[in-house]
Amino acid sequence: MALALGVDQAVPMSLVSVSTPADHVRTITLDNPDRLNSMSFALVGDLYTALAQVSADNDCRVVVLTGAGRAFCSGLELEFAGLPPGIEDLGRHRMGLRAMEFMGGVVPALRNMPQPVIAAIKGPAYGGGMCLTLGADIRLAGRSAVFCGAGITNGLTGCELGVSWLLPRAIGTSRSNEIILTGRKVDAVEAERIGLVSQIMEDDEVLDRAVVMAQGMSALSPLGLTLTKDTLWGSLEVGSLQTAVDMENRTQLLAGFTGNLNEAAAAFKEKRPPIYTE
Repeated sequence: MALALGVDQAVPMSLVSVSTPADHVRTITLDNPDRLNSMSFALVGDLYTALAQVSADNDCRVVVLTGAGRAFCSGLELEFAGLPPGIEDLGRHRMGLRAMEFMGGVVPALRNMPQPVIAAIKGPAYGGGMCLTLGADIRLAGRSAVFCGAGITNGLTGCELGVSWLLPRAIGTSRSNEIILTGRKVDAVEAERIGLVSQIMEDDEVLDRAVVMAQGMSALSPLGLTLTKDTLWGSLEVGSLQTAVDMENRTQLLAGFTGNLNEAAAAFKEKRPPIYTE
């Protein structure tokens, strides 16, 4: 796939597409609207491909993740899930483990992208779809957005793709436990109230607003964005305030070596926007 895409161009894969709506911004779209962008093994495989390609795109500074049609992602594909790759000669139990690892690894893949990810959500974000939104760094919701941990209602557990770690950190244990254990649906208004999303807006605005936000972020230091994303995620995993401060000190020092602070000061003095190349 060519990574230097023009505005409004899209390179289709079978079930995921990548486009460039603005300079330094890539939109990754789950693109199987007839199945509400459900997570078949084929779609997840294409999503891995898209994430890897965009991660390696040095021109890309911010990513928008969204779903085509009326849904973000309705969760696991129950009728036409297909088979995971690399299961030749595996028995039933090892094949099952391989399948779970394949599905479960997609949220860490989002976290490991060097670029911040903005999820633009409308319609259902159920099960693994809700987990995908939690793998993003920022979540914006259209008014039709609805979240649900569907695993528990399908006879499985409510815990998949990192939700037991991510959701409590996003909204607290009391609310997350209730949502995961009951399988109830959370609409956009409640999602904003409890901190699951940061903003809600009309459905026809959510993708454009995400792109505008991404454009603003892409004017910031590319290294600063990457280090900030890594530090925010890393601080969720450290065991003390002092460790977090130590990590912040080191990343701030590293960012200081770029000369960006001098550029910011010069731009302020000259009354112009700063231009960051690092």
